[in-house]
Amino acid sequence: MSQEEVDYKGPNNNFNSTAQLIKHIMYVDLNWVYRLKGLPLPQSFKEQYGPMIDENNRLPTVKGMSLNTLMSTYEGVLKVLKDSCIQLTDTDLDKVVTFGHKNEKQATIRWGLWLTIADIIKLKLINLEGGIMKILYQTNEANVQK
Repeated sequence: MSQEEVDYKGPNNNFNSTAQLIKHIMYVDLNWVYRLKGLPLPQSFKEQYGPMIDENNRLPTVKGMSLNTLMSTYEGVLKVLKDSCIQLTDTDLDKVVTFGHKNEKQATIRWGLWLTIADIIKLKLINLEGGIMKILYQTNEANVQK
């Protein structure tokens, strides 16, 4: 993907970019790593990977960060998540933990891990759909200018 595609937020600039989605999923997964350990996310990681949402309750803007940088960083987070998951037992998966912006929600660890998988699939679909929508928009824009 080109940098323009990674940063693309839709024809009206009102969607989350691929960069925003990757960074958000990375932060969510990192939170789950520490949730699995029963520990809060260290402040240094909050500063490095966060915030989860901005002051407008939207995903923070990410611009100019290459797909290679995003993905290599995310691969590191996924490795730590995988290493944490390998140690889980079936009983651990049924443990209820808190999550959410203010730890106001509860779910089993099993559900949280399925959510991570669903987010990755969603990211792939949005990326595909966003690319198609961008092509359609550019084609339509070119036809209107004729």
